[in-house]
Amino acid sequence: MTQGFLTGLNDAQRQAVGHHCGPLLVVAGAGSGKTKALTHRIAHLIGHHGVDPAELLAVTFTNKAAREMKERLELLLTQRLAQSTFAQPLTSLPPHEQRQLRSRIYREVTKELWIGTFHALFARLLRFDIDKYTDPDGLTWTRQFSIYDEADAQSLVKEITVQELQLDPKRFEPKKMRWAISNAKNHGWLPQHLEEQEAGQGHRGKLLVETYRRYRRALAANNALDFDDLLLLPVQLLQQNNQVRAYWHRRFRHLLVDEYQDTNRTQYDLLKLLVTDGVDPAQFDSWENRSVFVVGDADQSIYSFRAADFTILMGFQGDFGDGAADHSTQTMVKLEENYRSTSTILEAANALIARNTERIDKVLRPTRGAGELIRLSRCDDEIAEAEAVVQRMRELQAAHPELRYGDMAVLYRTNAQSRAIEES
Repeated sequence: MTQGFLTGLNDAQRQAVGHHCGPLLVVAGAGSGKTKALTHRIAHLIGHHGVDPAELLAVTFTNKAAREMKERLELLLTQRLAQSTFAQPLTSLPPHEQRQLRSRIYREVTKELWIGTFHALFARLLRFDIDKYTDPDGLTWTRQFSIYDEADAQSLVKEITVQELQLDPKRFEPKKMRWAISNAKNHGWLPQHLEEQEAGQGHRGKLLVETYRRYRRALAANNALDFDDLLLLPVQLLQQNNQVRAYWHRRFRHLLVDEYQDTNRTQYDLLKLLVTDGVDPAQFDSWENRSVFVVGDADQSIYSFRAADFTILMGFQGDFGDGAADHSTQTMVKLEENYRSTSTILEAANALIARNTERIDKVLRPTRGAGELIRLSRCDDEIAEAEAVVQRMRELQAAHPELRYGDMAVLYRTNAQSRAIEES
């Protein structure tokens, strides 16, 4: 299990996977094999460099992505183990031997890995250390805390605003109050910070701050956290407790982050604290046996409404990297070979996205043929548009009898547009 993890990769993927220590930004265009690069990198760190799986922290955007990464990594390592142990491909071994090898990889590697979403990973961290957190309002939680989902959180805010504060729910909508509190937490603001932000906003601002304070007290009384707390409290804890921060800094020597363009400021603060142990990233130079490896693409950032900030990715080279020009930098790799789309699609996409002003320049290169031409239809209204869509589906089904309606997808911008299409 050595250099075999670099086989089957293109040059850019091989450069990214083979990177050992220090910072690296991987600008991964759509369909460029970023998941392959991430899984092969983890395997290469463990199999070639001998990194302890317990020293790895891999952050994904969704739980599904985390499961897929674990499965692909486990299969990759099991295939290499089969080759090194039996000199045979995994699929040629009897089923019981395949299960034994998978079980060994699980026990020795994947069981020890921390792979998951920011929320899942830092909820796990809080299970170890939340009792060491010092709250400015004197609130406390135990390691057995429960996690409120969005329905629980909204119900609690409604109870506070309508029953305790006796506010008119039409003027002070609980849902909007809950969103404002969530937004504050995503910016790293506790009630006193929100109070500073709301200064000059009059009575409404004061009521929002009071609701936030009561909401936090109610959560603590129930030994509960909401989803936003799973990021906010670890930031506060790591900032205030040097011993806790130093422990997790030593523990996680290699951090990998997927979909880096969709991180928010609180998540970014968590990464900085773990990577540099509280030192300014621009001044941090202790990269021996340590790395931060982030994968993303500013062109694919679509979650600004959830406080995602693509400028965090744009600032990686200034924060952690060497800041050199794209053609000479040692801390950035671009994955530009696209394995998903036809050249016709890529040419159109490249021409459109090139007009964006804030981006890291890249050009996706096709690995497939030209494909069908893009067709643009102009319709007079939403009814004509819906009928044109349905007519196209009928044409496809007539030309390809094996197609079902379930094999087709209609994309639209807003939910209001679906009505006409459904009726047609």
